[in-house]
Amino acid sequence: MMNQIREPESAAPQRRTRQRAAVDKILNAASDFRSAQQIHDELRHSEERVGLTTVYRTLQSMTDSGELDAIRNVDGEMSYRRCSGGHHHHLVCRSCGRTVEVSGPTVEKWANSIATEHGFRDVNHELEIFGTCSSC
Repeated sequence: MMNQIREPESAAPQRRTRQRAAVDKILNAASDFRSAQQIHDELRHSEERVGLTTVYRTLQSMTDSGELDAIRNVDGEMSYRRCSGGHHHHLVCRSCGRTVEVSGPTVEKWANSIATEHGFRDVNHELEIFGTCSSC
């Protein structure tokens, strides 16, 4: 199964709309990953009128601009949260969804080495490690 973290891409500054501000507010209050559906539900409960399609588009735009981390969980659903900055990887619990950011200098060296060995340049990589956390 292929799991991906979307790497930040350079993008033009995003327009600040009411809908984007509402999604921003939910994400700023969250410390864990949230699906578009969860964010949409929270917006409905807060009486913000933002359509699910708009939530998906906003999350994609924020991910493309490097504002959010996006991971695909074991069920295939994308989840989002604010980026903590810097390149990192994730350990994801299959049971509870707990996610831990980890650095991987050995992975970075290996990825650069293998790319160079095969004549690739300007490379990036995506890594998520799934398992069961100590709490589960």
